[in-house]
Amino acid sequence: MFGRLMPREGKYFDLFNAHAEQIVLGGRALVSLIEALIDASDQAVHFAEEIDRYETTADRITHETVAALHKSFITPFDRDEIHQLISGMDDILDLTQDVAESMNLYDIKKVTPEAKQLADIALACCEHVRGAVNLLHTMDNAPAILKNCQAIDRLESDADRVMREAMSKLFREEHDVLQIIKLKAIYELLETVTDRCEDVANTIEGIVLENS
Repeated sequence: MFGRLMPREGKYFDLFNAHAEQIVLGGRALVSLIEALIDASDQAVHFAEEIDRYETTADRITHETVAALHKSFITPFDRDEIHQLISGMDDILDLTQDVAESMNLYDIKKVTPEAKQLADIALACCEHVRGAVNLLHTMDNAPAILKNCQAIDRLESDADRVMREAMSKLFREEHDVLQIIKLKAIYELLETVTDRCEDVANTIEGIVLENS
């Protein structure tokens, strides 16, 4: 019963929601970046810069959340869970930024439809992270929160399958060894974004079980 009465001291839920919004914006910019490369558009740099801005904003929110933990007498749930949640969310955007930076470092001018598929799945995971986080302010939302978490689990499995198929196609059809190395690294980073979303989903599931 008492677990349903989630105190709002420290505005933790506002901070979680603000961070989750940056995650989704970063995911959208990543999809746009890959689309720009597929279309040979010069907008790729613009979307990479957008991702940097979202990651910087998210970092500030993370630091503000951690600072609040040191000042708040009452927290909505366990302090370690709050730290684990915001850190896990931050990891998602860090990896999103890693994808964009790696594309620049590797001077990637051409990507595949499979990379776009993985980016689309990563974005869907990000949207479900936001969906779950936005509902955390009350455990009356527990069923809907868990539904979002389960969707992330399924999407992560989809990303594993797409990556296996992408790797198989890459090694069968691509004859440029450097391109194989570059795309393999990008595929792995994109799939890891979904892994980090799943980590956040697992953290949220634990919070729900502990507090509902």
